[in-house]
Amino acid sequence: MIILSDYPTTPPEGFSKDVYKDKLDKITDEIADLQLKMFAGKKHSLLIVLQGMDTSGKGGTTRNVFCKCSPDGVNVKAWKKPSDEEFAHDFLWRIHKHAPQKGMIQVFDRSHYEDVLIQRVHGWISEEHCDKRIAAINAWENLLQFDNNTTILKFYMHLSQEKQKEKLQERIDVKRKNWKHNDGDWEETKHWDKYRDAYENVLNKSSIPWYIAPVDNRTYRNYFVANKVLETLKSFKLEWPPLGESKYA
Repeated sequence: MIILSDYPTTPPEGFSKDVYKDKLDKITDEIADLQLKMFAGKKHSLLIVLQGMDTSGKGGTTRNVFCKCSPDGVNVKAWKKPSDEEFAHDFLWRIHKHAPQKGMIQVFDRSHYEDVLIQRVHGWISEEHCDKRIAAINAWENLLQFDNNTTILKFYMHLSQEKQKEKLQERIDVKRKNWKHNDGDWEETKHWDKYRDAYENVLNKSSIPWYIAPVDNRTYRNYFVANKVLETLKSFKLEWPPLGESKYA
């Protein structure tokens, strides 16, 4: 049973920014090498879900973890409010076409879980409808695993309410961040407790487990996610394809 208040939003005791920056630098080198091997071999795919409150650093994490990777092998999709066409279909219709093909890393900045989070918080769907959507998500994720050899890494970007308010204020005070400001984000902060309840519901009903990433500190946030990505890529035991087995022939 996951209770978010049991998990820290800050780095572990003894954390050193310089030490973890060095660790991250080495990890991103390894990620870049393994990503290219995966792209060349076309046997595995990796879907990374970054889900969390506003300002939890989903975009910054993506930039820092995959900064050395070949752009040919990494796709990023930032999910926004559905279009009229998307609303006219089932909620997973727009998601499935962005599932990664073999050889690719696909990053979701927000994800299909928005449709059981904001919808639940604002009461736009019933609890029964929400549970059915979670069941559909579980079935879809399991389909990707068994039918396309897709590994799914899901990170809940665990942010404190104090840090969120600090980051939202930066969007007003810092000129280069003004473009991120949205009055609606401040309105959503009023529903903090409801969002936490909605996230706990999702985390505990998902068939594929989540990693709870402490994100109050950016350096440790980047390291935490990068380290899990590296562990996963290593588990694939990737090798360069031999001469004559090019997927480009």
